Amino acid sequence: MYRNGIKRLLAVVLSLCGMICLSWLFLILAVAIKLDSPGPVFFKQKRVGIGKKHFYILKFRTMRIDTPHDMPTHLLHDPDQYITRMGHFLRKTSLDELPQLWNIFVGDMAVIGPRPALWNQYDLLAERDKYHANDVRPGLTGWAQIHGRDELEIAEKAKLDGWYVEHLSFGLDVNASLAPLPRCLSTRRGGGRHRHSARRNRQREPLKIAAACRNPNIFSGKRFYVCSSGKSADFPELFFHGGAVTRNCIFADLS
Repeated sequence: MYRNGIKRLLAVVLSLCGMICLSWLFLILAVAIKLDSPGPVFFKQKRVGIGKKHFYILKFRTMRIDTPHDMPTHLLHDPDQYITRMGHFLRKTSLDELPQLWNIFVGDMAVIGPRPALWNQYDLLAERDKYHANDVRPGLTGWAQIHGRDELEIAEKAKLDGWYVEHLSFGLDVNASLAPLPRCLSTRRGGGRHRHSARRNRQREPLKIAAACRNPNIFSGKRFYVCSSGKSADFPELFFHGGAVTRNCIFADLS
């Protein structure tokens, strides 16, 4: 009964109350964003909702308007160069997520659920299909979100999302909604200092892809990664390509 009706009713009530009670904060943040950098107040991005239907997620804009689109922040090379001064504050406090109250109100999202994937995160969507995690509304925060965010491998993230779907209940939603509060008040979302450290590691010593393409029997027609040790391995679930740097590896696509 909670899954099929009460959860949605609570989401409508909570999101409406949130937008009304926080309208003063919306106005202050909107003015601050406009004064801080040129561009719109809100950022829209195509995401995947329930049943893998697309919708546009809303956020307060935290990055410059020339930032590459449809790519997660942690996969950008030196993402800090794109984040505005106001953006650093919004991300540290997670206030940039507030406009998603509207997405919740209109039914695109829930308060708690798997975080909405980008439309081109085919590997994550495929993994979630195994656990029926694409069959529920995505959430403002979720079980995988509070257990590691981008530090998690895709398969592990999908398993956590699937575990949430299997055990979905009012008590679990309350637990998931309260868990992020201490981090939001003290560090940048998604692990704070640890995430900055992981980001620095991803930017070390990029290798030249050409040096890794000497064995066509291994790499021809496949996506792969090349580590600083000189060793390589198949990585078929990777969907980003074109030389994106992560940890000490370069990703490429020879297909």
